[in-house]
Amino acid sequence: RILNIFAHKTVLAPMVRVGTLPMRLLALDYGADIVYCEELIDIKMAQCERVVNDVLGTVDFVAPDERVMFRTCSEEKGRVVFQMGGMGSALLSDPEKIESILSTLVKGISKPVTCKIRILPTLEDTVNLVKRIERTGVAAIAVHGRMREERPRHPVHCDYIQAVAESVSIPVIANGGSSDMVKTFEDMEKFRAAAGASSVMLARAAMWNPSIFRQQGALSVEEVMEDYIRYAVRYDNNPFNTKYCLCQMLRDRVESPFGKRLHAAQTNEEICEVFGMTDFYNKTKAELEARKAALQTNGDQSEQPKLEDDVITMPVRFERRDYPPQITPKMYLLEWSRKEKLDQPVYETEQRTQDRAFQSTVIIDNKKYRSALWEKSKKFAEQAAAIVCLRTLGLPEGRIGEEHSGLVNKRKRDDRKCAALDDNESAARKRHISEDPQEEEEEMIRRTKVVNGVCGQTTR
Repeated sequence: RILNIFAHKTVLAPMVRVGTLPMRLLALDYGADIVYCEELIDIKMAQCERVVNDVLGTVDFVAPDERVMFRTCSEEKGRVVFQMGGMGSALLSDPEKIESILSTLVKGISKPVTCKIRILPTLEDTVNLVKRIERTGVAAIAVHGRMREERPRHPVHCDYIQAVAESVSIPVIANGGSSDMVKTFEDMEKFRAAAGASSVMLARAAMWNPSIFRQQGALSVEEVMEDYIRYAVRYDNNPFNTKYCLCQMLRDRVESPFGKRLHAAQTNEEICEVFGMTDFYNKTKAELEARKAALQTNGDQSEQPKLEDDVITMPVRFERRDYPPQITPKMYLLEWSRKEKLDQPVYETEQRTQDRAFQSTVIIDNKKYRSALWEKSKKFAEQAAAIVCLRTLGLPEGRIGEEHSGLVNKRKRDDRKCAALDDNESAARKRHISEDPQEEEEEMIRRTKVVNGVCGQTTR
């Protein structure tokens, strides 16, 4: 079964800044069987929050600075390969570490694990390394037929790839033929045969024109770029990433007047203007806004508070994109409690063992509030609990487009007044003024307790 997954396939190679969702979907549309995302550093991914984006219909992995590190959707399910690493070809000199990493991954996850390498200086060393990799249990191995120090101008070593394919029983994916062997769809089969491989992986040839995967023949670059822009706008792709990929397709025309106009664009809207696609942009954005409004309306109808035991619950989630930078429902709830001269909110958080999801209960004025939904992170669970409290009490929560209560703005005005005082008076005054609400949140989450036998956290 595993052999069939990676045998006789055409594959989009992992490429930094290229293998984002629009390019992957485009390659699949044109006929690619499997697409790799760009190489992502595992340490950074471990810091990301998994967020379901109902408006776009995607699952996003969002870094602490709000950057979307990885975005995927149902259209590529079962056909996308998530590439972790960050070391490039540096691990080639440490086969023991390669074996350790791959063995851990194979044992630790249920999905097939693959590996991609460059060839070593000698054929014997390359074959020995690949045999060692095969023993870890990986499902397939992609071989870039160039040595670490070789560049695209150097010819690909098909004889090395062929020797590797003959020495292992798992599928071998040939990579590295974009410059001198693969110019058309038919050339992919010639490259596969010359390398004796199971499948073919394309990088630069697909980056320049992903319609090379079309069995009916490649489309014009102009048509491909418009198709790419449609996906970039539909899935709210980072405009600088959109521009980078389009410039790769332009190649030597990037210095033309048209290329300079594209290079000057700063947003996806401006990119659409360059391509005469403003109407498409406006229509798509309107559709997304309408979808967002419908989701909010449906949510408001179903989000009625219920009393369960002694806890008021509502089925709500915290969506970070719905709030301005540096503003959160927890901040609003904290400010309101101060204004009403109540004790600060207390958050009790528990984690389910089966899926490691979180649920928080906030206690304020001797009442408990909790979202009926479980979140993927403790921070989001606490924010959801704060939302339940604020909505039950009919208080603003700081959402974009919501009429502000002035609580947070008042705090900022107070801070500016303090800053205007002379140093001595300012220092004296600041001793009587609470710290920034955001800093207080960080202090709150540093205090922990055990809730119902599960390690949780409380803030006071």
